Amino acid sequence: MNTKINTICVFASSSNNIDKIYFDEAYKLGSLIAKNCYNIVYGGSNLGLMGEVVQAAHAYGSEITGVMPQKLYDLGINPGNCSKFILTKGMRERKAKMDELSQAVITLPGGFGTIEELSEMLTQKQLAYSNKPIVILNTNNYYGDLIKFYQKVILERFAPAVSSKLFYVANTSMEAIEYINNYKFEDINYIDKKIQLK
Repeated sequence: MNTKINTICVFASSSNNIDKIYFDEAYKLGSLIAKNCYNIVYGGSNLGLMGEVVQAAHAYGSEITGVMPQKLYDLGINPGNCSKFILTKGMRERKAKMDELSQAVITLPGGFGTIEELSEMLTQKQLAYSNKPIVILNTNNYYGDLIKFYQKVILERFAPAVSSKLFYVANTSMEAIEYINNYKFEDINYIDKKIQLK
């Protein structure tokens, strides 16, 4: 299991058509990641919040690894300010590589792809394939309804109560970085022992 954080995996929207409040917070996050001496691995695009985070992190000296599926690259999506750029066969390989290269996850507001990436990281941690910190950056309460749904999942016992520790909700970039700075790696059993897997 991991015991030290060097690189943060950032999941985020690639849309340029969203409110400025999200771009402002994404830039703050990128600058704080760099100022706290972390590197970034992300989806490789210069678009949307993805591009905003890495623009700030690059300006303040982070090493940035972009990971992009070949199909998106062939469509002409430009890489951002990457120190290293990796092409993968598809989306699944992309997520696996980003997971492999990071010791922490921060999820910014995003669409279906971002939510799917977050869900996979939560499942990986629940099944003890990972013990890395997972932060949901809840800018403008974007993830408020999703967080309520996670609480419903636990309340109705589709997941054990300890699952609430799978992730941390941060309302600001500063809260997100402070959580990662102070994170203690633990081996927690998130699986309900009463459930017999067949």
